[in-house]
Amino acid sequence: WVSSYLPCYRRQETGLLADTADGSTPFPTEDKRLTATNAEFFGHPIGLRTLFLTEMWERMSYYGMRALLVLYMTGAVTLANAGLGMRELEAQAIYGIYVGMVYFLAVPGGWLGDNLFGHQRAVLYGAVIIALGHLTLAVPIESGLFFGLGLVAIGSGLLKSNISTIVGKLYADNDPRRDAGFTIFYMSINIGSTVGYAVCGFMGEKIGWHWGFGAAGVGMILGVIQYVRTRHLLGDAGLEPNPMPEARRDQLGRWAMFVALASALVVLLFGTGVIEVSASVFAERLAYALTTIAGIYFLYLYCFAGLNPAERKNVVLLFLLFIAAAAFWSGFDQSGGSLNLFARDYTDLNFLGVDMPVSWVQFFNPIYVVVFAPMFAAFWAYLGRRNMDPSLPLKFALGLLFMGLSFVVMLLAVGVALESAPIGLQWLLITYLLQTWGELTLSPIGLSAFSRYSPKRYAGQMFGLWFLASAIGGVLAGLLGGEATDGGLESVSPIFTYMIQYYFGIAAVLVVLAYFFRQKEASQNE
Repeated sequence: WVSSYLPCYRRQETGLLADTADGSTPFPTEDKRLTATNAEFFGHPIGLRTLFLTEMWERMSYYGMRALLVLYMTGAVTLANAGLGMRELEAQAIYGIYVGMVYFLAVPGGWLGDNLFGHQRAVLYGAVIIALGHLTLAVPIESGLFFGLGLVAIGSGLLKSNISTIVGKLYADNDPRRDAGFTIFYMSINIGSTVGYAVCGFMGEKIGWHWGFGAAGVGMILGVIQYVRTRHLLGDAGLEPNPMPEARRDQLGRWAMFVALASALVVLLFGTGVIEVSASVFAERLAYALTTIAGIYFLYLYCFAGLNPAERKNVVLLFLLFIAAAAFWSGFDQSGGSLNLFARDYTDLNFLGVDMPVSWVQFFNPIYVVVFAPMFAAFWAYLGRRNMDPSLPLKFALGLLFMGLSFVVMLLAVGVALESAPIGLQWLLITYLLQTWGELTLSPIGLSAFSRYSPKRYAGQMFGLWFLASAIGGVLAGLLGGEATDGGLESVSPIFTYMIQYYFGIAAVLVVLAYFFRQKEASQNE
């Protein structure tokens, strides 16, 4: 229902599309970002290769380190490969705070890309900072944990929203390859995470935790080198920030520097123990704060951003998808928390005669994605050709149903483990399969929707909002996972039951809204 309202405009310096006199939107005759080279990447603009490989190495480092984080923090201090000996409740709260900050910082990161750096430079700066963060984690001192996590979060905030924005800018607004392009881009995430789990997981658990963190840093350095060497393939896509008077840009730059220094001071005070607060309490407050920020920003966009009626309708749609995405990620990010600990403590990890590292259990999600992503892309295309493609709310509802079913499987697994642990690996394999189907139904579709329906002058910030949903979900994952595992298996079932209820409840609301939107569209066409 929103597609007929999509406005297109032209910025001369980036070659974006212009409306013609009759309102149509043809492909431009001269567009540097589309004609920088005649080469293609699987039938898509060659610049997608640069972004694919950059995202692959970034996700290798992120997921490789994340797979080790809770295991390292909760590991016994007396072992040869000594951990920090934290309680599971506190460790998972720290994990949730870290995941939440990685994605929350995509909001200011998107703003910086939009207004100060340009998206290409923001990606470069972010990649360098991420590499420094992982190398800091490789230093075997406890205080390095928080500083390293802080640097990775800051760098990810710069890179994540801006690299997705550049993907969208490689395509004209009416280019039918856009959804498939985002699906290809999404596969890079899972190829990278597979490599990260394999390399960082093995080195961290079998050689030493900090060797695993260092391997993540090496991967990110390779990503930086690749991006610098092939950045020219992007052409003008995301090269320059939004046009504005230089005096105004300088003023914004000074404010951004002030906020950055103040934030760094706060992180330093927490990291050195000058300010002490329980991780679980901080995580709860962070969840409330992030939710409030998201609500205020959507309200600002709708009421005060000067959007036209069509853009405001798009904002309402994106707000509904935002809520569903936040709920989804609160379950999906259990893979690095409660599900990781369940694999360590209650699962037989002997697979085909080999005792796997705990972190290797998370292999299965990215492998499933690589296998099933082409099938899902072909299925959506098949339905689209027959005018049967489900609406966005309906696809998101399906994603939440798959997530809810995955925790139904985990409830059954907990029941079996209460009688005789360890249990077979097949329970986690089925759980991750269902979560992967939900991910493929929701995540690449959400990326494409935020690229297509966001107000153009807020493109980077809107991708930041998409990742803010992941931030809220990540913090909730830490809180829910900590409560689920803090009392052993007996405390798991009530939390997972609660999660199943809200997945199915939100999915039901989305189905009703999908019907309402379809009816409204039909009445407008009469």
